[in-house]
Amino acid sequence: MAANKQQGSYFGLFLVGATVLCSGLAFYDSGTGKALLAVGALGVIGSLLGYLGIKPLEGKTALKDNPLGMKLLGAGVCLLGWILTLAGLHITDSTGGRIVFALLGIAVSFAGMAFILPAAFNKNAVWKGESAGTDRAGVAAGKISMEHSR
Repeated sequence: MAANKQQGSYFGLFLVGATVLCSGLAFYDSGTGKALLAVGALGVIGSLLGYLGIKPLEGKTALKDNPLGMKLLGAGVCLLGWILTLAGLHITDSTGGRIVFALLGIAVSFAGMAFILPAAFNKNAVWKGESAGTDRAGVAAGKISMEHSR
């Protein structure tokens, strides 16, 4: 998941913080639960601040701008599949009916993830042409020249 040691450390802190935060929410009625909630929130916030601190060290991204409407449509279709699965719980009481709704929801979410989102992100992919003056675009497209190599 992480590209370097700092990102890995902050990702680990985020995972531990989120787990402790969930434990605190589960046992919120006790004093220990409230303490776990506070410690978990501090861990999640600390990882966020750490990520923001190392963000300037990453450099330019290799991706170009992508169409926001297609990304939102893909995310909406994925969300629609989840909502369809949950709606099946309220629409029918039979197990077979709920399984049908769950499978339909999974199929709709899969369609959003497998067809709409990749189309949105591949529309302006790096390998489809030069981006705004980055060396990575030339390397990714196989168009490296002597002035690019250092």
